[in-house]
Amino acid sequence: MDRFIFLTVDGLSHGAIYAAFALALVLIWRGTRVVNFAQGAMAVAAGYIAFSVTRATGSYWLGAIAAVGAGLVLGVLVERGAMKWVGHTNPLTAIVVALGSALVIEAVLGMVYGVNNRPFPVPFSQTKFTVRGHPLFSPYDLFVFGVVAAVLIGIGLLFTRTPIGLRMRAAAFAPETARLLGVNTARVLTLGWALASAVGAIASLLILPTGFLNPTAMDLVFVSAFTAAVIGGLDSPAGAVVGGLGLGLVLSYASGYLGSDITSIAVLVLLVLVLLVRPNGVFSSTAVRRV
Repeated sequence: MDRFIFLTVDGLSHGAIYAAFALALVLIWRGTRVVNFAQGAMAVAAGYIAFSVTRATGSYWLGAIAAVGAGLVLGVLVERGAMKWVGHTNPLTAIVVALGSALVIEAVLGMVYGVNNRPFPVPFSQTKFTVRGHPLFSPYDLFVFGVVAAVLIGIGLLFTRTPIGLRMRAAAFAPETARLLGVNTARVLTLGWALASAVGAIASLLILPTGFLNPTAMDLVFVSAFTAAVIGGLDSPAGAVVGGLGLGLVLSYASGYLGSDITSIAVLVLLVLVLLVRPNGVFSSTAVRRV
């Protein structure tokens, strides 16, 4: 029973981290109908900005603000410099361009900062609270849960309660129709990329303290977060959170009871099962009409 409690708490802690990154993927999908395979590299770039500012100023929070700002700028640069020229008729083209952008960003980071692992600053203690001898969540875990909840609420309000969120969805689903209705689709898509990149920067601030900072630090996290987003449904922010938490639990149980070597297989099996049973995701309720 003690082992089960430990694995459950550990799974939820890691699942919240996957959920944070999955929310960035959901945001970019809902705003542009593109799966951004450069999201991991862009998040690491923002993480390096946070690392540099924190080391120069001694303030984690100034570094966090700088990372979010850098995420906004990087999203604009990637969209204007590369993704703008990709048509929406062939999704494979967008994937290839995004992967190429990721390789370029990681190469530049390696040239500027090197490839060595660097410890990332932590704003709160990672020592877990203990109740009746059972280690539960740490102050940092609670901080992660709070940030993920705030981002989830913010994305939900953006797309359901604000005119810009509705314009983003219209520009993503039917750009020609939206343009005829007076929506500046180019500007709206750029804003979608900027906001998604900023959310990715926030996710990197939550993820990197649990490991080390290097140019490819987010590659494996991206795979898990993408799986979480697909499980929950790329159109569902709440589904991304539930998918992230569920994935964290599955990986924790698989690692604890079957061995750590089985975790990557567990991710693949879970992803394949969801794609076979419910391709649009467990919590997706949106059907796209195809002409």
